[in-house]
Amino acid sequence: MNASDTLLQFPCDFPIKVMGKNVPEFTQAISDLICKHAPDFDPASLEIRASSKANYIGLTATIRAASRAQLDALYLALTGHPLVKIVL
Repeated sequence: MNASDTLLQFPCDFPIKVMGKNVPEFTQAISDLICKHAPDFDPASLEIRASSKANYIGLTATIRAASRAQLDALYLALTGHPLVKIVL
């Protein structure tokens, strides 16, 4: 894949939404995973929202994406995590 195959121009700010069960370790686990793939991500910038019945939690992390490969690796890691239900 070359640069013309994507609409994104890197580096860019890229929001990632992650939803999962509202368990105590979810936010920290996802934050740690994001930091592994995007070392300059600031966990304090993580937006956190509980579902209406508080059974699920939604996180929005905006990372500074350096490449398509970085985003692909992060999406694979997130979708493979046992606590994650959906990644957008």
